[in-house]
Amino acid sequence: MADVAKEEEPSGASAAPAPEPGPTVAEASSSTEDWATRYKYLLADFENFRRRAERDRESITRQARGAMLRELLPIIEAFRSAREALAARAADDPVRRGLDLLDREWSTFLRHEGVESVAKVGGAFRPDEAEAVGETPASAAAPPGAVVEIVQQGYRFFGGLLRTAKVIVAREATVSAAEAAPANRPE
Repeated sequence: MADVAKEEEPSGASAAPAPEPGPTVAEASSSTEDWATRYKYLLADFENFRRRAERDRESITRQARGAMLRELLPIIEAFRSAREALAARAADDPVRRGLDLLDREWSTFLRHEGVESVAKVGGAFRPDEAEAVGETPASAAAPPGAVVEIVQQGYRFFGGLLRTAKVIVAREATVSAAEAAPANRPE
């Protein structure tokens, strides 16, 4: 009898579980479309990140170049003052020729960097690019609102202002209160 009991146990215990049914064709297709959509979104996010990082890098580079140029401006202006002081020398003087050559190089460098002068004598005063540090009476040569003298040149860099100009502006003569009073008095 023991033999009979042994035979029954293994037959009941060795029954393998039934395999679970796999995904249907519709489910597999839906899963593939889900991954394809996820991939497209991920690729678009990465492309947006790449563009944003490139813009940030260009912005930081432009800021660093602007800071470097701001530091060079006083040196360039001091050089130009020295050149103007030596302008009375003969045209064939080696010092004057050297300074003229150096001035052309500075001008080329600034133009290559995208630096533009802001103020021009005789041009209109623009308060967003220049600061009026003085005024003078208007004349036929300098109409009201025109820049008469540039005290310190201002510069533009990539459309933004690198430094404001300091200028003297022509202004209409104002009538003082003492001069206006007799004109208003009835006779």
